[in-house]
Amino acid sequence: MAASFANGGRLFAFGNGGSATDAEGTVQLFCDPPYGQALPALSLVDDQAVLTALANDVGYDLAFSRQLIAHAHAGDIAIGFSTSGDSVNMLRAFEEASRRGLLTIGLCGYEKAAMARSDAVEYCLVVHSESVHRIQESHDALLFELWTIVQRHLDQEGTS
Repeated sequence: MAASFANGGRLFAFGNGGSATDAEGTVQLFCDPPYGQALPALSLVDDQAVLTALANDVGYDLAFSRQLIAHAHAGDIAIGFSTSGDSVNMLRAFEEASRRGLLTIGLCGYEKAAMARSDAVEYCLVVHSESVHRIQESHDALLFELWTIVQRHLDQEGTS
């Protein structure tokens, strides 16, 4: 992730339901951090007009992948949150991101989630729980740790 940002990459975050709020929080953390470097990030659940138009016009299964087609480039980052790890629109978004050369990172729950088995997800952090609450709490902690590591790497690159 740090290498992608250092090379001008952007982060695209997405999820459904409660996981959409994780995507929103991720973008907020990267764009307006409590410390460190602000980094470019876009939430694919933020624009209600775009999201509802895509859901209506092409189907919700393509709502995130179509936004990646419009905005993302090779070297960017796609990060998706899903408690079940089985949402079709998430899987399609990761497939599109992978085809376009994005770094793909998934955070999901349940041990047998489709997201965890997908070749389109390069790094999948699986919370081995069936409790939606524990999964989402763990996603928040994992994401904050990822952000901390990215900031540390970028800071080291800037001082060396």
